[in-house]
Amino acid sequence: MKNKVAIIGCGNVGMSYAYALLNQRTYVNELVLIDLNYEKTVGEAMDLNHGLAFAPSNVITKAGTYADCRDAKIVVIAAGANQEPGETRMDLIHKNDKIFASIIKEVGKSGFDGIYIIATNPVDVMTYITWKHSGFNTNKVIGSGTTLDTARLRYEVAERIHVHPKNVHAYVIGEHGDSEFVPWSNANVGIQNIKDFLNDEELEEICYNVKNAAYQIIDKKGNTSYGIGMSLVRITNAILGDENLILTVSSYDEENDVFIGCPTIINKNGADKRIVIKLNDSEQEKLENSIRVLKDAINKTSINK
Repeated sequence: MKNKVAIIGCGNVGMSYAYALLNQRTYVNELVLIDLNYEKTVGEAMDLNHGLAFAPSNVITKAGTYADCRDAKIVVIAAGANQEPGETRMDLIHKNDKIFASIIKEVGKSGFDGIYIIATNPVDVMTYITWKHSGFNTNKVIGSGTTLDTARLRYEVAERIHVHPKNVHAYVIGEHGDSEFVPWSNANVGIQNIKDFLNDEELEEICYNVKNAAYQIIDKKGNTSYGIGMSLVRITNAILGDENLILTVSSYDEENDVFIGCPTIINKNGADKRIVIKLNDSEQEKLENSIRVLKDAINKTSINK
């Protein structure tokens, strides 16, 4: 079976995803790189293919065009303007709105009928725009959401209490941005409540570090790429492997008409089912605030004009 993935946008994020695919065991066996700079994708494909002798999976990479999306199982969109130092993710809306309208139109012409994964910021808004332009069912459009934020959270907790991040069962939910939050009432280490390990001040500090991690990385190195690249691989494998894995992707909230980070079962159908978390009053207010932020942002895009 050909598990073909096309990446649109071969900058830092797109190529970090491609490199992570090559270095992890994956169900992907064909990777197509699509970018405005075609010659760059030719060089990138050559560079990746030359390392296949050392790769755990046989992922053949080639440079391509939108026509190559036709028989892809997944199209990953990482194209768009980069977040500059001092910019929020929301500042990128007007830059990336027009770019996405063009991309989705071209992908649609190919006859693509697979699953979209969106990495471009502001990711929840761009995922909504992709859904609207594509006309796809909501389960077939997935944003990377707060998957990376959740990984950052688990790393922060694990470092403090000296356990493996995989044993930290906690999520970041809401907007992938300044209104995201951690529902600590649902957080555990193993099967023990997290407040048995950390006090409120420590939890607040962790939240701050997670929320501001991207700003710190961008200030120091200019972009974030490796973490999101690995997050995209995890989403990809969950789809192609039909894993029924719970990830905090940006999935569709029908009641509020937004795509927002929420624990979601990921399998061959895409975003198959959202997991409803029981929140306390304070957490519910934070979620409602995050929804308002996203709805206001969507109203500023061309999709509603």
